[in-house]
Amino acid sequence: MPDAPLGLTVRPLSGPEELDLFRQLPYVLDHELADDLATGRRRPEWMWVALRGGRVVARIAWWSRDGGTPLLLDFFDLDDALPVPKREEAGLRLVEEATAAVVPAGTPRPEYGRYVPADWREDPAVREAVEARIRVMERTGARMLVERLRLEWRRGTPVPAGSGRLRFRPVDGREDLLALMTPVMEGTLDAHGRADLASGLSWRQAAEKHYDEELAGYATPREWWRVAELPDGEPVGFVIPARNNYNPVIAYIGVVPAHRGRGYIDDILAEGTRVLAAQQDVERVRAATDLGNLPMAKAFERLGYVNFERAFDMVWDG
Repeated sequence: MPDAPLGLTVRPLSGPEELDLFRQLPYVLDHELADDLATGRRRPEWMWVALRGGRVVARIAWWSRDGGTPLLLDFFDLDDALPVPKREEAGLRLVEEATAAVVPAGTPRPEYGRYVPADWREDPAVREAVEARIRVMERTGARMLVERLRLEWRRGTPVPAGSGRLRFRPVDGREDLLALMTPVMEGTLDAHGRADLASGLSWRQAAEKHYDEELAGYATPREWWRVAELPDGEPVGFVIPARNNYNPVIAYIGVVPAHRGRGYIDDILAEGTRVLAAQQDVERVRAATDLGNLPMAKAFERLGYVNFERAFDMVWDG
């Protein structure tokens, strides 16, 4: 594409052979790029750079589960050595030109997600770098949806045996789980769930969206999924242990409103962690929860999960 007055060339990668060019700027997910390209989760035409004299001064990329349509904007980096105005103008131009080419006209922009250090606000240089990316996205019309804790259980961390208060059984199909996911939407502290409800979806519709857009995509055995019940068979909650394309994860966990506040979340989280820890070669289990979801964050902490990173999600309304 022709150079602009800023001296920039903005273009997509020509193919996987330009991966080293894309990696001129660093990010914690760089190690996943080659496999993502090989498996079709990314496409070169979804990976864009802004160049000045052959040097990458900004980059952006989208991700998908199957390469069909971009589902998430998860790479956006700037050359933090540049003066702030030049850095942000390069980033803004890159975002707008790449988005116009990658995201089909008339469709919503995919959510922007980024991982940041757990203490990112404490180091002035790191904070400025993070906030520069946020400022660019805000100039395109994005707003902050949520900041999240990224958590990790590590092999060797003890998982307590079951307390005996609950019994666990496998989930018996989609409807069995939706019957529990639906009431869990009541009073949810999850920002994505709250956004779905604010958009006009009912509890049931929000639960169906979560199931169909995320949970149904896991290829790991459904026998891992657990419903928690009282000894008399009354359901209390559920947990979805799974493995995504990168890690074993606690994909979703919930307690129905009638049984909240009784500590059952500890038993349910421990069961989900036990399921994954029992699998071969599992060295860690990943999870995430919204910064404002203090009850869930405390449950992870009690079980020995470590907050190794944070993440934030930004969205474009309309």
